[in-house]
Amino acid sequence: MKKTQNYSNHVRIVPGYHLVLSTLLIVGTVIAAINALRHPPNAGGFVSAILIEDAFASGLLLMWYSRQFPLKAQDRAIRAEENLRYYTLTGKLLDDRLNIKQTIALRFAPDEEFVELVDKAVAEGMSPEDIKKAIVDWRADHHRV
Repeated sequence: MKKTQNYSNHVRIVPGYHLVLSTLLIVGTVIAAINALRHPPNAGGFVSAILIEDAFASGLLLMWYSRQFPLKAQDRAIRAEENLRYYTLTGKLLDDRLNIKQTIALRFAPDEEFVELVDKAVAEGMSPEDIKKAIVDWRADHHRV
């Protein structure tokens, strides 16, 4: 059974990915850069030092984009889902003035609060954090990774 989700615990941190892997790659990149700078171009070990630095830099980029690409796809799916939900409840599409981050925040609102909160978010230009804080009866999203 999944634990109850709310504003204070809805962020998902995967320790092995967010903490361990990112730390290892950042530390490795810094150490490899220092090592590359310590090897003059005409001395032995320079090419190896540069290749090691490139490997760590590539690892950082791979880590970043392996997270960003699926999140972008999830954002598009959430926008479509929330647009359909709003259309089902009101017969209209979501207001174009809502940005994707606001729409993503609105997914936590239950149907009973959703339409009113959409209107308030558009009228007041609420931030995603303010939208989440305004939700009274949190609707969990355990699918976002």
